Amino acid sequence: MTIEESTGGADSAAELDPFEIRVLAVLAEKEALTPDNYPMSLNALTNGCNQLSSRDPVMHLSDETVAEVLQRLMQRKYVNGITQAGARVTKYEHRMRIKWTLEQDKLAVLTILMLRGPQTAGEIRTRSGRIHEFKSVAEVESALQFLIDKYPPVVARLALAPGTKEPRYGQLLGGEAALAREESAFGAVSAPSSGGRTAQLEQEVAALRSEVDELKAQFENFKRQFE
Repeated sequence: MTIEESTGGADSAAELDPFEIRVLAVLAEKEALTPDNYPMSLNALTNGCNQLSSRDPVMHLSDETVAEVLQRLMQRKYVNGITQAGARVTKYEHRMRIKWTLEQDKLAVLTILMLRGPQTAGEIRTRSGRIHEFKSVAEVESALQFLIDKYPPVVARLALAPGTKEPRYGQLLGGEAALAREESAFGAVSAPSSGGRTAQLEQEVAALRSEVDELKAQFENFKRQFE
Protein backbone atom coordinates (compact mmCIF):
# COMPACT_ATOMS: atom_id res chain seq x y z
CA MET A 1 0.00 0.00 0.00
CA THR A 2 1.21 3.49 -0.78
CA ILE A 3 0.28 6.49 1.33
CA GLU A 4 0.32 9.67 -0.70
CA GLU A 5 0.79 13.25 0.48
CA SER A 6 2.19 12.18 3.81
CA THR A 7 5.42 13.50 5.26
CA GLY A 8 5.87 10.95 7.97
CA GLY A 9 2.71 11.37 10.04
CA ALA A 10 2.62 12.00 13.75
CA ASP A 11 5.72 11.35 15.82
CA SER A 12 5.73 7.76 17.08
CA ALA A 13 5.83 8.98 20.68
CA ALA A 14 2.58 10.84 20.05
CA GLU A 15 0.77 7.96 18.36
CA LEU A 16 -2.52 6.80 19.81
CA ASP A 17 -3.59 3.19 20.22
CA PRO A 18 -6.94 1.94 18.82
CA PHE A 19 -8.73 2.26 22.17
CA GLU A 20 -7.51 5.85 22.64
CA ILE A 21 -8.65 6.73 19.12
CA ARG A 22 -12.08 5.20 19.76
CA VAL A 23 -12.59 7.05 23.07
CA LEU A 24 -11.60 10.41 21.57
CA ALA A 25 -13.80 9.89 18.52
CA VAL A 26 -16.84 8.95 20.60
CA LEU A 27 -16.40 12.06 22.76
CA ALA A 28 -16.28 14.23 19.62
CA GLU A 29 -19.24 12.45 18.03
CA LYS A 30 -21.50 12.62 21.08
CA GLU A 31 -20.60 16.27 21.70
CA ALA A 32 -22.34 17.03 18.40
CA LEU A 33 -25.13 14.43 18.55
CA THR A 34 -26.19 14.62 22.21
CA PRO A 35 -24.99 17.98 23.56
CA ASP A 36 -27.37 17.77 26.54
CA ASN A 37 -25.47 14.68 27.73
CA TYR A 38 -22.02 16.12 27.16
CA PRO A 39 -19.47 16.01 28.81
CA MET A 40 -19.91 12.23 29.10
CA SER A 41 -19.91 9.88 32.05
CA LEU A 42 -17.73 6.78 32.02
CA ASN A 43 -20.77 4.53 31.52
CA ALA A 44 -22.13 6.55 28.60
CA LEU A 45 -18.68 6.70 27.01
CA THR A 46 -18.23 2.93 27.30
CA ASN A 47 -21.62 2.39 25.64
CA GLY A 48 -20.61 4.73 22.83
CA CYS A 49 -17.32 2.89 22.31
CA ASN A 50 -19.16 -0.44 22.08
CA GLN A 51 -21.93 0.82 19.80
CA LEU A 52 -22.70 -1.62 16.98
CA SER A 53 -23.65 0.94 14.33
CA SER A 54 -21.30 3.50 12.73
CA ARG A 55 -18.23 1.72 14.09
CA ASP A 56 -15.48 -0.10 12.22
CA PRO A 57 -14.26 -2.15 13.88
CA VAL A 58 -16.89 -2.92 16.52
CA MET A 59 -15.24 -3.05 19.95
CA HIS A 60 -16.15 -4.60 23.29
CA LEU A 61 -14.51 -2.49 25.99
CA SER A 62 -15.13 -2.71 29.73
CA ASP A 63 -15.61 0.28 32.01
CA GLU A 64 -12.21 -0.53 33.55
CA THR A 65 -10.47 -0.42 30.16
CA VAL A 66 -12.13 2.86 29.19
CA ALA A 67 -11.19 4.35 32.58
CA GLU A 68 -7.53 3.38 32.01
CA VAL A 69 -7.64 4.88 28.51
CA LEU A 70 -9.11 8.11 29.88
CA GLN A 71 -6.29 8.38 32.42
CA ARG A 72 -3.71 8.10 29.65
CA LEU A 73 -5.51 10.64 27.50
CA MET A 74 -5.80 13.10 30.40
CA GLN A 75 -2.08 12.78 31.12
CA ARG A 76 -1.37 13.67 27.50
CA LYS A 77 -3.87 16.57 27.53
CA TYR A 78 -6.27 15.04 24.99
CA VAL A 79 -9.12 14.85 27.51
CA ASN A 80 -10.36 16.86 30.49
CA GLY A 81 -12.03 15.26 33.50
CA ILE A 82 -14.74 17.46 35.04
CA THR A 83 -16.17 16.96 38.54
CA GLN A 84 -18.93 19.44 39.29
CA ALA A 85 -19.74 20.54 42.82
CA GLY A 86 -22.05 18.02 44.46
CA ALA A 87 -21.76 15.55 41.61
CA ARG A 88 -20.73 11.97 42.28
CA VAL A 89 -19.66 11.15 38.74
CA THR A 90 -16.71 12.61 36.85
CA LYS A 91 -17.50 13.53 33.26
CA TYR A 92 -15.14 13.79 30.33
CA GLU A 93 -14.62 16.07 27.34
CA HIS A 94 -12.13 15.94 24.47
CA ARG A 95 -9.60 18.66 23.63
CA MET A 96 -9.01 17.84 19.95
CA ARG A 97 -10.06 21.30 18.80
CA ILE A 98 -7.35 22.84 20.96
CA LYS A 99 -4.80 20.08 20.37
CA TRP A 100 -4.87 20.41 16.58
CA THR A 101 -6.56 23.82 16.12
CA LEU A 102 -9.62 22.37 14.39
CA GLU A 103 -12.86 24.02 13.37
CA GLN A 104 -16.01 21.88 13.41
CA ASP A 105 -15.83 20.82 9.75
CA LYS A 106 -12.28 19.53 10.15
CA LEU A 107 -13.14 17.87 13.45
CA ALA A 108 -16.15 16.16 11.85
CA VAL A 109 -14.03 14.69 9.05
CA LEU A 110 -11.36 13.46 11.47
CA THR A 111 -13.98 11.99 13.81
CA ILE A 112 -15.62 9.97 11.03
CA LEU A 113 -12.25 8.61 9.92
CA MET A 114 -11.45 7.67 13.52
CA LEU A 115 -14.77 5.89 13.97
CA ARG A 116 -15.09 4.10 10.62
CA GLY A 117 -11.67 3.73 9.05
CA PRO A 118 -10.49 4.83 5.58
CA GLN A 119 -13.20 6.30 3.34
CA THR A 120 -13.73 8.38 0.22
CA ALA A 121 -14.69 12.05 0.46
CA GLY A 122 -18.20 11.15 -0.69
CA GLU A 123 -18.59 8.55 2.05
CA ILE A 124 -17.36 11.02 4.65
CA ARG A 125 -19.91 13.59 3.50
CA THR A 126 -22.75 11.06 3.72
CA ARG A 127 -21.75 9.81 7.16
CA SER A 128 -20.86 13.11 8.83
CA GLY A 129 -24.17 14.91 8.28
CA ARG A 130 -25.25 14.85 11.91
CA ILE A 131 -21.86 16.10 13.13
CA HIS A 132 -21.41 18.73 10.44
CA GLU A 133 -23.44 19.35 7.29
CA PHE A 134 -21.21 19.62 4.22
CA LYS A 135 -22.85 21.25 1.21
CA SER A 136 -20.64 19.43 -1.28
CA VAL A 137 -17.92 16.81 -1.63
CA ALA A 138 -15.56 19.68 -2.50
CA GLU A 139 -16.04 21.06 1.03
CA VAL A 140 -15.07 17.68 2.45
CA GLU A 141 -12.01 17.58 0.20
CA SER A 142 -11.01 21.04 1.43
CA ALA A 143 -11.23 19.91 5.04
CA LEU A 144 -9.26 16.77 4.21
CA GLN A 145 -6.53 18.82 2.56
CA PHE A 146 -6.26 20.98 5.68
CA LEU A 147 -5.73 17.85 7.78
CA ILE A 148 -3.19 16.50 5.28
CA ASP A 149 -1.26 19.79 5.24
CA LYS A 150 -0.91 20.02 9.02
CA TYR A 151 2.52 19.37 10.49
CA PRO A 152 2.69 16.61 11.34
CA PRO A 153 -0.25 15.52 9.14
CA VAL A 154 -3.20 13.82 10.84
CA VAL A 155 -4.74 12.46 7.62
CA ALA A 156 -3.25 10.78 4.53
CA ARG A 157 -4.63 10.25 1.04
CA LEU A 158 -4.31 6.62 0.00
CA ALA A 159 -3.26 5.38 -3.41
CA LEU A 160 -6.12 4.35 -5.67
CA ALA A 161 -7.03 0.70 -5.24
CA PRO A 162 -7.36 -1.38 -8.45
CA GLY A 163 -10.72 -0.83 -10.09
CA THR A 164 -11.58 2.28 -8.07
CA LYS A 165 -11.99 5.87 -9.27
CA GLU A 166 -12.04 7.83 -6.00
CA PRO A 167 -9.16 8.02 -3.52
CA ARG A 168 -9.74 7.01 0.07
CA TYR A 169 -8.43 8.84 3.11
CA GLY A 170 -7.36 7.60 6.52
CA GLN A 171 -6.34 9.16 9.83
CA LEU A 172 -2.72 8.99 10.97
CA LEU A 173 -3.24 9.28 14.73
CA GLY A 174 -2.22 5.64 15.18
CA GLY A 175 0.76 6.01 12.85
CA GLU A 176 1.39 5.03 9.24
CA ALA A 177 1.86 1.34 10.10
CA ALA A 178 -1.60 1.16 11.64
CA LEU A 179 -3.13 2.88 8.61
CA ALA A 180 -1.32 0.47 6.29
CA ARG A 181 -2.83 -2.46 8.19
CA GLU A 182 -6.31 -0.96 7.86
CA GLU A 183 -5.84 -0.47 4.13
CA SER A 184 -4.51 -4.01 3.66
CA ALA A 185 -7.55 -5.40 5.47
CA PHE A 186 -9.81 -3.36 3.19
CA GLY A 187 -8.03 -4.70 0.13
CA ALA A 188 -8.50 -8.27 1.30
CA VAL A 189 -12.21 -7.73 1.86
CA SER A 190 -12.79 -5.92 -1.43
CA ALA A 191 -10.69 -8.15 -3.67
CA PRO A 192 -12.70 -9.32 -6.71
CA SER A 193 -13.97 -12.88 -6.79
CA SER A 194 -16.31 -15.00 -8.88
CA GLY A 195 -19.17 -13.65 -6.81
CA GLY A 196 -17.92 -10.06 -6.91
CA ARG A 197 -21.27 -8.47 -7.71
CA THR A 198 -23.01 -10.51 -5.03
CA ALA A 199 -20.36 -9.54 -2.48
CA GLN A 200 -20.78 -5.87 -3.38
CA LEU A 201 -24.54 -6.09 -2.91
CA GLU A 202 -24.07 -7.83 0.43
CA GLN A 203 -21.79 -5.02 1.56
CA GLU A 204 -24.36 -2.44 0.50
CA VAL A 205 -27.13 -4.27 2.37
CA ALA A 206 -24.93 -4.49 5.46
CA ALA A 207 -24.25 -0.76 5.28
CA LEU A 208 -27.97 -0.02 4.98
CA ARG A 209 -28.73 -2.25 7.94
CA SER A 210 -26.12 -0.39 9.95
CA GLU A 211 -27.76 2.93 9.11
CA VAL A 212 -31.19 1.56 10.10
CA ASP A 213 -29.80 0.30 13.43
CA GLU A 214 -28.32 3.73 14.05
CA LEU A 215 -31.65 5.45 13.35
CA LYS A 216 -33.43 3.02 15.68
CA ALA A 217 -30.94 3.80 18.44
CA GLN A 218 -31.45 7.53 17.94
CA PHE A 219 -35.23 7.10 18.10
CA GLU A 220 -35.00 5.09 21.33
CA ASN A 221 -32.81 7.80 22.88
CA PHE A 222 -35.34 10.41 21.77
CA LYS A 223 -38.25 8.46 23.33
CA ARG A 224 -36.42 8.11 26.63
CA GLN A 225 -36.32 11.89 26.98
CA PHE A 226 -40.11 11.84 27.45
CA GLU A 227 -40.40 8.81 29.73
